[in-house]
Amino acid sequence: MSLVRRVAFLSLHTSPMEQPGSGDAGGMNVYIRALAAALAETGVEVEIFTRSTAAGQPAVEHPSPGVCVHNVLAGPPRKLPKEELPELLHTMVAEIDRIRQLQPHGRYDLIHSHYWVSGVAGLELSQLWGLPLVHTMHTMAKVKNLLLESGEQPEPRRREEGEHRIVDGATRLVANTGTEAAELVSHYNADIDHIDVAPPGVDLAVFTPAFRSRARAGHGVPPGKFHLLFAGRIQRLKGPQVLVKAAELLRSRRPDIDLQVTILGAISGAKDFNLKSLISAAGMDDVATHHPPVSAPELAGWFRSADVVVMPSYSESFGLVALEAQACGTPVVATKVGGLSRAIFDGRTGLLVEGHKPGHWADALEALYDDPATREDMGRAASVHAEGFGWQRTAAITLESYHTALSQHFGSLHIPVGHAP
Repeated sequence: MSLVRRVAFLSLHTSPMEQPGSGDAGGMNVYIRALAAALAETGVEVEIFTRSTAAGQPAVEHPSPGVCVHNVLAGPPRKLPKEELPELLHTMVAEIDRIRQLQPHGRYDLIHSHYWVSGVAGLELSQLWGLPLVHTMHTMAKVKNLLLESGEQPEPRRREEGEHRIVDGATRLVANTGTEAAELVSHYNADIDHIDVAPPGVDLAVFTPAFRSRARAGHGVPPGKFHLLFAGRIQRLKGPQVLVKAAELLRSRRPDIDLQVTILGAISGAKDFNLKSLISAAGMDDVATHHPPVSAPELAGWFRSADVVVMPSYSESFGLVALEAQACGTPVVATKVGGLSRAIFDGRTGLLVEGHKPGHWADALEALYDDPATREDMGRAASVHAEGFGWQRTAAITLESYHTALSQHFGSLHIPVGHAP
């Protein structure tokens, strides 16, 4: 029987109820919502705290059985740049504590914070409530700053300092991959014995390899088209500009290839990043189309319609898109960076590319076009590979991390876990 009955999740800078691929919503939103649901299936109640961003938003939402989302009132009821959220931390902490006091149960067993803003709030709440704090970074300032593309603003010093405080103060850290765990140690002097590695999962009931021909027809992809797909936030960090340039080069090099490029996602971050202008400048208006973010079932259909999913990211703590695409039986070409090296079996379920030179990306895509048999083999292997990444596995590892955190925290206070307040 689990010692953990109720967990407070903190996701203050973005709501798990938001559409992934828009604004600051991405893989982390999927992660939080899916992990909460999988934990609830084991009997652990999860209450997620996020900042309210619209007037008239309900105080509480219920995305799945055993999971609720509290929309915390702090600051103006609208979306704010992430850089402004630290000023609201104390307000958010006070409001979360007020909500806790109004709950019939009045208590949690543990706090699990996500991203650095929530982690700093988690440190305060951990002290206030006398509970262990488990933290998942998702991305890290020092790692992102090492991988900046020209034109990208570095992460602020305040974030780096906050992340150092979290590493020093959290009871346990949960990393997506062994690589991320090593980065926590090398960049933040984390204690490797306080880190648990829990790979994110994929919803294997939604992302399946079925009905590929139907998916192509339904998404306007004629037979013979070489369909390349990008899904994610439209920002330099995710690299859609690399795909556009690689596709332009491939088209000029191989006019015999009947290309179709689909980009799914909403503009995020720097306002000077103009995807439409990039496509036009590359002479790709007749080849490339941009669509807004879509729901998970629709996204699965798009993945099935593609010959290759392309992820030219500059930084990824894991890369859920890669896993979801592979679960649909579609090979992925991605940058050899971060968690993508773990999500993709290079040469078997897709290809990993060093760096972001369009020529190298065009080479990889051309090789897959010229070898449809290998492409099909990769697609079959990709769906099998993804089957090992169900969210239930992620939840089981996370729950073990919770149990260890409880033992560490209350053991240090010399209080038996079963008698925790």
